[in-house]
Amino acid sequence: MVQPAEVSQGGKCAAFFTKVSWLFELHRTQPVAHAIGALAFVCVLGMALGSLKFRNIGLGTAGVLFAGIVVGHFGNPVDQHTLHFVKELGLLLFVFTIGLQLGPGFFAALKHQGLRLNLLAATIVTLGAVGAPLIGALAGFDMAAVLGIYSGAVTNTPSLGAGSQTLSTLPNIAPDRLALPALGYAVAYPGAIIGIIGTLLLLKKIFRIDPAREAAEFAAKNRARIEPLERRTLVVTNPNLEGVRLDAIPGRIESGITIARVRHGTETVAATDATTIRGNDRLAIVGTRAGLDRFEGLVGRRSDEDLVLTQSNITFRRVLVTERDVLGKTVDQLDLDDRFGVAVTRVTRADIEMSAVPGLRLQFGDKINIVGRDEDLEKAAAAVGDSIKELNETHFIPLFIGIVLGIVLGTMPIPVPGLPYPIRLGLAGGPLIVALILGRIGRIRRQVWHMPANTNLAFREFGIALFFAAVGLGAGAKFFVTVFSATGFHWLLAGACVTILPIICIGIFARAVLKMNFMDLSGLLAGSMTDPPALAFACNIAGSDAPTVGYATVYPLTTLLRILSAQVLAIVLFR
Repeated sequence: MVQPAEVSQGGKCAAFFTKVSWLFELHRTQPVAHAIGALAFVCVLGMALGSLKFRNIGLGTAGVLFAGIVVGHFGNPVDQHTLHFVKELGLLLFVFTIGLQLGPGFFAALKHQGLRLNLLAATIVTLGAVGAPLIGALAGFDMAAVLGIYSGAVTNTPSLGAGSQTLSTLPNIAPDRLALPALGYAVAYPGAIIGIIGTLLLLKKIFRIDPAREAAEFAAKNRARIEPLERRTLVVTNPNLEGVRLDAIPGRIESGITIARVRHGTETVAATDATTIRGNDRLAIVGTRAGLDRFEGLVGRRSDEDLVLTQSNITFRRVLVTERDVLGKTVDQLDLDDRFGVAVTRVTRADIEMSAVPGLRLQFGDKINIVGRDEDLEKAAAAVGDSIKELNETHFIPLFIGIVLGIVLGTMPIPVPGLPYPIRLGLAGGPLIVALILGRIGRIRRQVWHMPANTNLAFREFGIALFFAAVGLGAGAKFFVTVFSATGFHWLLAGACVTILPIICIGIFARAVLKMNFMDLSGLLAGSMTDPPALAFACNIAGSDAPTVGYATVYPLTTLLRILSAQVLAIVLFR
């Protein structure tokens, strides 16, 4: 017999569900609102999952993909038009912000050591792009799934977006096959992370590598490569320099030094181009040790005095270059000495300190050391901007200009001899290339392509979270049926082969033949797979952030090649 209390409790539950029944009908009554809510819910679950770590290794934002798969499997269907839009928008934001961040160093990375690392990374990309369809053909896989297996095996999200987008533009592709790339990606991705980390451990074991020792060797080598700036005081003893202006001293520019202060007798002044020197004057100079030694031989002898510590009305100040009219000008064209009577002695850019030689061009965000009287320094600081607010501000007009240009380039058909359809860089490749170029240029007239680091990271994480959530929700319906079948197991094995074989071959070659330091090697392998968990693991076992140098060196070119290779595979495999 049912008690009255139980009837009352059941009635309350029924009443509650009646009141919120509209929520369970949301996918039919308001599909866009339902889609946005589902995406946000997936992002919450996925980021919580990604924050969990085992031995300092976690999924990170990739956790959103797997949360999306679970919600997509058990939840109500999500509006496909909204998912498609959000997926493309998220991918575009992700690749564009990466390009802006890496653009300034991308082209420089192709020189010297960067050229070798990028050639090795390109080889890894080529081996994977050739191996994936070869394995797929031997195993009899659907080539739509091969596209996803390839992207998942190399943990490269933009290539999944590029391949899927290209596939959707090809004729005679059934709608159900368009979901296969996301399924293949989701199946191969976890095994790829394990495979990359396992390969690093295997190389460490084979070659008996001591990561801590190699990290110390790497640091010592890089310290030697970048000469620090030093300050020195010289006494003018060369009689040929009597009455000579500072800008006319021979060898000053060739030595790469700057003169900060000049002391005539007891009076210390800021060193401007128009300052003339006499015998026994003291010069405070800044430069590398080799440059200082060379200039000392031209001017006179060294003094133990430090003019910076000498009491005078001359001081120094570090100011930020944020005024748009200053950008692109050289230190000489800035003309702060003639305009305000102050000297520019050093320029700091991306934590690298340089001597302020006359031909050095200034970029947005540079820090410059200026020397002079307080009132003159104030005027000079105003002339170059010195605005922290401006530095930390996101310039949205150039951001949207860049996105428009990226879409134009990404949708432009590019005919390639031998291929039946033109290649389009898509919303992954076009914005990435444009962002790399704009990040390198820095500015066009008054438009500055600068984004504060924290804003860049926020846009990037937001974009990739949206992309993963949309992909996961789209793939969730068929994921578990696939992954727990013989087909899913075979996809997993194929993905492991695409992951491990290229990096183990190149890893052995780079270590045995090229004698590459493990910091460069681990950064190369993690970067060639664009895999942050592998990078975190490499840094963890080395006890150093040194692998990030190699990772950042190969990341932009690798991402670009992964995008292009996925598109070429989509066209070639379905022609």
